[in-house]
Amino acid sequence: MTELIDSAPVDSATVADAARVRADDRAHVFHSWSAQALIDPLPIAGASGSYFWDYAGNRYLDFSSQLVNINIGYQHPRLVAAIQEQAGRLCAIGPGFANDVRSEAARLIAELAPGDLDHVFFTNGGAEANENAVRMARVHTGRHKVLAAYRSYHGATAGAIALTGDPRRWASEPGSPGVVRYWGPYLYRSAFHATTEAEECARALTHLRDLIAFEGPRTIAAIVLETVVGTNGILVPPDGYLAGVRAICDEFGIVMIADEVMAGFGRCGEWFAVDHWEVTPDLITFAKGVNSGYVPLGGVVISRAIAETFAHSPYPGGLTYSGHPLACASAVASIGIFKDEVIVEHARVLGEDVIGPGLRDLADRHPSIGEVRGLGVFWALELDRDRATRQPLVPYNAAGAEAAPMAEFAAACKSAGLWPFTHFNRVHVVPPCTVSASEALDGIAILDEALEVADKYYVGS
Repeated sequence: MTELIDSAPVDSATVADAARVRADDRAHVFHSWSAQALIDPLPIAGASGSYFWDYAGNRYLDFSSQLVNINIGYQHPRLVAAIQEQAGRLCAIGPGFANDVRSEAARLIAELAPGDLDHVFFTNGGAEANENAVRMARVHTGRHKVLAAYRSYHGATAGAIALTGDPRRWASEPGSPGVVRYWGPYLYRSAFHATTEAEECARALTHLRDLIAFEGPRTIAAIVLETVVGTNGILVPPDGYLAGVRAICDEFGIVMIADEVMAGFGRCGEWFAVDHWEVTPDLITFAKGVNSGYVPLGGVVISRAIAETFAHSPYPGGLTYSGHPLACASAVASIGIFKDEVIVEHARVLGEDVIGPGLRDLADRHPSIGEVRGLGVFWALELDRDRATRQPLVPYNAAGAEAAPMAEFAAACKSAGLWPFTHFNRVHVVPPCTVSASEALDGIAILDEALEVADKYYVGS
């Protein structure tokens, strides 16, 4: 694992640097998903391993992996060196040429993918990957509808936000036509009034099949799903659900798209999360963990049948920076590091032996924890005001005063040196896949203290 370094010493120069960074940011940077006048982004001076630090010398254990993408940790020396070496050799070449690192990255990703998914279309990130996966499915099938789940996020570009099933979609509506919503499995807040995992699985699949019947099977190009739902709850599907979706897609000639932008590349303790259930989709979208965001990169891994559709007919899409050499070189290096340092296996064991047990122990002591769920280094604590009624700690899509309990909880984490990932009434435990067992336990200990804030709002017996 990467050796950690101490944060930079605090002196008048670093204080001045922080002031300059903050002033320029507030004067000129337009931030995503934010009311610009209501934010004050923290200036960051550096990072290493599982930590980052500010100019004041405050160091934070990152339990968010930034946007759940720093899977390999910060500043891994081999990955940094690979980018530097490629920059010295060839910084850029267009997507119409063959390039050594692009070819090697595609080969390595195809070798890791299940089944006959052996072609890769490179993009600059996850949203573009999902956009192109849907386009491939529509052209391949000659159909236009796409089934996408509530409680999902697929990106912020026009087509990807139309697929998204959470409130971030609302401001962009009306969106691209042809998207039909369905409910995925979520036993804790079941849309199907299920009481067991088996019931939830069976009823969710019946719901999907009924929806297809009423929408018209011959109109549906694809079903898109996050293999394990990410930002909207770390929702691990019950055993049999993905296999059931695969069977439905086979029956009706529908393309199965697995969005693994967040769940892939070690996050779930597998190269691809679908491997946990031994299911092979037709298309897999990836980004984030493929190179931990060191250089923007995403893509679609494509089955032979879909690739064959474009063997003699042009694919109607492309990007100037598709398969950018710096990004592909970083992916090649990253996959090598994952293998040499057995990071996928480490993530799996960490979830089974450290994070999972540690979080379940917290649930035994904190009444505000309604449910613990996850795998690998992909976990969530569902925080409630009442376990019996499952009233969430804050309402769905809470903002302002309604969201205050979660804001107070997050502040308690940060003041103790932990940077949390919070969303609605949940805290997600998603550190780098390279986090050590001791670091994970340190973070869980800080959560233990901060959860006293959530417990203050508990009203159940």
